Amino acid sequence: MERNPNNHITMKKLYQFLLVVMMLSIGLMVHSQPQFLKPDTLSFKPFIWKSETPAGCPFEPSKELTGIGFLGIKSGFHYGDTWYPAWASNDTLYSPWTDGTTKRSDGYSDESSSGDGKLHNFTGQGVMIGDDPTSIQAYSTGIYKSPSAPYQGRYPCGSLIFNNIWYYGTYCLDPLGETKYGDQTINWPWMGPFVGFRYSKDYGHTWKECPHTPEKPLFGETGINGYPVKIGSPHFIDFGKNMQYSPDGKAYLVAHGADTTDTKGRFWNDSWITGDQIYLLRITPTIENMNDPSKYEFYAGKDLNGRAIWTRDFRKIKPLLEWNNNMGCVTITYNAPLKKYLMCITDGGNTCSKMNTYILESDQITGTWKLVTYMKNFGEQAYFVNIPSKFISKDGKTAWLLYSGNFAPNWNGETIMSNPPGSHYGLVLQKVELLNPDSYKKFNK
Repeated sequence: MERNPNNHITMKKLYQFLLVVMMLSIGLMVHSQPQFLKPDTLSFKPFIWKSETPAGCPFEPSKELTGIGFLGIKSGFHYGDTWYPAWASNDTLYSPWTDGTTKRSDGYSDESSSGDGKLHNFTGQGVMIGDDPTSIQAYSTGIYKSPSAPYQGRYPCGSLIFNNIWYYGTYCLDPLGETKYGDQTINWPWMGPFVGFRYSKDYGHTWKECPHTPEKPLFGETGINGYPVKIGSPHFIDFGKNMQYSPDGKAYLVAHGADTTDTKGRFWNDSWITGDQIYLLRITPTIENMNDPSKYEFYAGKDLNGRAIWTRDFRKIKPLLEWNNNMGCVTITYNAPLKKYLMCITDGGNTCSKMNTYILESDQITGTWKLVTYMKNFGEQAYFVNIPSKFISKDGKTAWLLYSGNFAPNWNGETIMSNPPGSHYGLVLQKVELLNPDSYKKFNK
């Protein structure tokens, strides 16, 4: 073929043009990831949280995992709270959030409040993108309006992404976010029922409404006038990306609650953050099953050989764990490298005071559960504590605690500080090490 000398000039100009376009595109990409999408990070001296187990604790100490070391690295965002990320097959974490302001990727913000009365409650949804919590992007992808009548609040809880379907659960609270009890102000003292799931086939861009209502919830429970419920705010056990480590392909949920046997219950005995028992249930996750109560199996204790009993009769449900006046919001994550289940429980005090978080471990979902650490006044007011499986190290020894904190820093005259450093309202991530008897040396140097 005869070579045309003008081709070289033409190709050179085309290359220059494409280079300019590429550079402009990169500039736009950089511009589209502004400062507000970068997490707020903090460094501090590593330390071991001293475990202070109260008298009467029903859990024997673990001999394999014997404490939590904080590695002095905090990340997070000053957003709304209630972040429970689920790891989807596309490697993105999807999460609910609510009660505050959360930035969107376009620089604007979404406002959400789940406690604005019977008709005006909004829950948010968002994403967390990236593999390193110190550089992740987290932002809102929208809000959704859900009525709560006859209750005053409707909040997010169990969230699951499985086979590209997002199941988003909500529960109700009563009577008011600031409820007077004598000379105290209490935060949402009464847990309402778990309503059910709405779902999305396009990662939260559009939603199919939940077929159940607060008046007719999925499991038929009622929290009117403080009547105790067992499955109030369930959370899915985190089995890793797209539930890859589920032992049987089923989704498991864990919830805190109470029953009517406690005749000396507190005014806030079964609240959003306090309770007496932990309950367990499971479901094969499909659109047809998730809002069908007949498809659920409930943990009903163990037989004489120590094997778990499962029933489809909700009336036969039994607690997985019990500790009167010392339980509350609960989450479980499977640590695949260690082949351990890690349970985080927060006892929320009087719902707005200093809060205690303790971590249990087990080889099996149904136990035996053993105490890793009891962190008195963690946060000092940390709640919604969970361990995202995506951020567990390959050897399973380090992880990140995700929580919200200090929403009521001065209620009832009590001063709430930030401990560990960097604890704040919104989305907080703290890097931790799961200690064994041989791993304390580095903290004592």
